[in-house]
Amino acid sequence: MATGNDQPPWEQLAAGVARRRLPGWDETVGAVAGPEGVLVVDAGPSLAAGAALHAEITELAGPPRWLAVTHPHFDHALGAGGFPGVEVLAGGPLPAAGLAADAVAHGLDRAEAERSAAALPTPARLVTEPLTLGLGGGRRAVLTPLGPAHAPHDLVVAVYDGAAEPSVVFCGDLVEESGEPQAGPDAEPARWPAALDRLLALGGGDAAYVPGHGAVVDAAFVRAQRAALARRFGVADGAG
Repeated sequence: MATGNDQPPWEQLAAGVARRRLPGWDETVGAVAGPEGVLVVDAGPSLAAGAALHAEITELAGPPRWLAVTHPHFDHALGAGGFPGVEVLAGGPLPAAGLAADAVAHGLDRAEAERSAAALPTPARLVTEPLTLGLGGGRRAVLTPLGPAHAPHDLVVAVYDGAAEPSVVFCGDLVEESGEPQAGPDAEPARWPAALDRLLALGGGDAAYVPGHGAVVDAAFVRAQRAALARRFGVADGAG
């Protein structure tokens, strides 16, 4: 897929699966299309960004049916109000006031942050155990909660296309490629390496792992980042 404007193009990852890196905070948004509907992964940092993504994805792949929010940080969640009528799925609550305050602290216009927070929907479903979405044509997406780790609740999305192992895994900020993974005050660093162990067990050795920020990586990169996080946070193998 490619856009018809001056925004960064969509990157095709597998049949019916694409992602793009948004300008500004370099967060990833994903789209997974099938005959039964389109799943969007993360919503961008504001109502305006979310609405633009909704229009763009509708033009490229059809109207979104589901929106999976990988974790409750503003750059991934605050655009959810731009997806009206879409079923929002998250691992836990999306705290509007906290997201808006964090967005302003990171440079988003206060009026836009408040407008985005006011439009933020309550998730239709909290994903507390693996949830499979049938997209049709043999394609399915499995949403699996792995948090708390990077955030109070981290959700990953594995896309299968008729195979036993996924072709693509959207990792949220459990994995970051463009810089050192960020551990804010709401992180639980002691649990992070174990979450990556579960992520690797889910994704296997051949999947494309899509980080919350940066270029698509492979399992070897995730293993190396897991080891680096364990050293950084003083977590022994098998702990967490």
